[in-house]
Amino acid sequence: MSSPPRVQVPVERHTLANGLRVVLSPDDAVPVVAVNLWYGVGSRNERPGLTGFAHLFEHMMFQGSAHVSKNGHFEQIERAGGTLNGSTWYDRTNYYETVPSHQLDLALWLESDRMGWLVPAMDREKLDNQIGVVKNERRQRYDNQPYGDWDERLQKLIWPEDHPYCHTVIGSMEDIGAATLEDVADFFRTFYVPNNAVLTLVGDFEPADALARVERWFGEIPRGEPIPPIPGRTEVEPRIGTTTRETVTSDVPLTRIYLAARIPTFLDPQFPLVDLLGDVLGGGRASRLYRILVRERRLAREAGAYVFPLTTGASFMIVWATALAGVDPAALEAALIECVEGLAEVGDDEVARALALGETRFLARLEGAGGRADLLSMFEMMTGDAANLNRELERLRAVTPEDIRAFARDRLGPDNRAILTYLPQGAKE
Repeated sequence: MSSPPRVQVPVERHTLANGLRVVLSPDDAVPVVAVNLWYGVGSRNERPGLTGFAHLFEHMMFQGSAHVSKNGHFEQIERAGGTLNGSTWYDRTNYYETVPSHQLDLALWLESDRMGWLVPAMDREKLDNQIGVVKNERRQRYDNQPYGDWDERLQKLIWPEDHPYCHTVIGSMEDIGAATLEDVADFFRTFYVPNNAVLTLVGDFEPADALARVERWFGEIPRGEPIPPIPGRTEVEPRIGTTTRETVTSDVPLTRIYLAARIPTFLDPQFPLVDLLGDVLGGGRASRLYRILVRERRLAREAGAYVFPLTTGASFMIVWATALAGVDPAALEAALIECVEGLAEVGDDEVARALALGETRFLARLEGAGGRADLLSMFEMMTGDAANLNRELERLRAVTPEDIRAFARDRLGPDNRAILTYLPQGAKE
């Protein structure tokens, strides 16, 4: 029997004088380079009254900088045959491009120009335009979509009001609409600085030459002030302390139930077992939720689970199921709880399947230069060493079925549970 695959991604780590951390991972298999820039700012860094700013900046960063026209970032990368985008989350914001390797300077110049020279190009017209875009995004994704506000409601059931994960990444309509140009410029100067960023390059380059190019484009950007502490209460109890719940009757087609629990953070030694636990519950059609709720008992049309790899105080796991028409919500909730609590007796075969699924998903992300670059940035930003990427599979493989059973008995009871139920209009609770 062959031994399980090992991960041996080449990693070079450097830090420029201005604090910018640089991760280089050469791979000449394909003549492309992935450029990935993580900033250590997400919704957790937003103060009360300024929610949604990190996500707003995901939009503002594509509105041009001192030497790049509005939307010029998209235009120049796509004209060069590349792809690009950005995303915002609770703990970070990232921007990324994959370009032909001879276009590396273009990608570095564009990223450096908006890191160092975005504020001079900001004006009220651009800000108002993007505030409107973000408001419409909120309407489409949250306010006017069935179940769209699930995370906003569930986060308030999981976290204290003063915890940085209590509000959504997209923020509130009131805070977004009240943003001033001065507020936005201050937010940028505080967080979008070299000493709060990780720049990762993966692909067809020679490391010494690539590092020299990074130094050329980013070296003159001044270091920012020390990053402010995360606002609010960042340390919380490992359990919610009770079962919190909310029932919402709205214009939804079918009953849906979300069940959530606080879990250890991504940095905790126990996180790999929770990651596997999530796949046991909701990883594919052979998972416990799908098998029991959809195929065997025919209570739900779909079911799943997700484990959030967050880093501030605690993280959270959610499981959910959408009922078939006519199913009693109480029956569906009881079955969801049974699936979760049943992990205390999880079978060895279920854990083996989850491990195989987790390994496959992790290795698939490493196949492409863009996915590899994003993971390297993540491990550098979150753990302090990008090379920890190469040890992640060993962390997963060290988990035993008994580890999962013990965690389920200790941490997934009614003292650590948030339940959000959506009922169609006219349905009985």
